[in-house]
Order: sequence, then C-alpha cells, then structure tokens
Amino acid sequence: MHVIVGNMGRHNALVASVPNLQRMMGCSRNTVLRAINVLKDENWIEVRQLGGVGTTNAYIVNDRVAWSGPRDGIRYSLFSAAVLVSDNEQPDKSEIGAQPPLERIPTLYPGERQLPTGPSMPPPSQPSLEGLEPDLPATSRDDPAQ
Repeated sequence: MHVIVGNMGRHNALVASVPNLQRMMGCSRNTVLRAINVLKDENWIEVRQLGGVGTTNAYIVNDRVAWSGPRDGIRYSLFSAAVLVSDNEQPDKSEIGAQPPLERIPTLYPGERQLPTGPSMPPPSQPSLEGLEPDLPATSRDDPAQ
C-alpha cells in the first residue's frame, strides 16, 4: 500500500506493471500479487486491468471508479492516474534521454482567442461581369490636387 500511495501523487490512482511493483518493493511476483489481493479483498484498493490479458493495472485508492453508461454497448470509465514505468520495460531503453524534444501544443488561457497564423490560401477570385468591373484606385495621378 505504501508503494502505491507514495507514487500516486495528487491522483487517487497509480498505473503500474506487476514487474515494476516487484522491483520497487524488492520482493517476488507472488508476494506482490498476494499483497494486491489482500488490499483488494479488504476494500483498500480497486484494481482495473488495462488492455487485454497482461500485467499492467490501475490501482485506485480512496474512491471507486465511476462507470459511464453504455456507449455502443461498451461501459467505460475515465479517471486520472499517475503512471509508473521503468526503463527496463521499454523496447527503446538504449535511446531513452537521447530523443529530440516533443513539439509543444499551444495553450489558450481564459479570455484569449486563437488568431490564424502561417501560410494561407489566396482569397477567392472570380472574373468581373461585363459592365460591372470594380472601381479600383488609380495607379497614377493626372491631377496632383486629387
């Protein structure tokens, strides 16, 4: 319980794999699974599996997950969680720390409006109708008083 609570941050949930919890706790896989089952059976945590059969779960503390009604026949839940991963679980662990920075998504603050930027398309044009040509400003002046 201390490992889960100590790593969940401000959230009431932690997403972690069993092998990662095993390394953090310094014990065997069976000990981790027994501890999780005791916490679950005694209603200290709720465990939700992520994806198909696997070892990564969300461990929810203090509140039950709120499930929304069926959407296309699927019940779903949306909640915030801290995610705990280790480098030895990553397929690209030799490249970690050497990747270029990610692009930043611009943020709008309350009261701000988005202004268009960047290259744009030229305005649409249509040929003038005979006799209805636009009255464009003169490019030269015959009379300097004008």
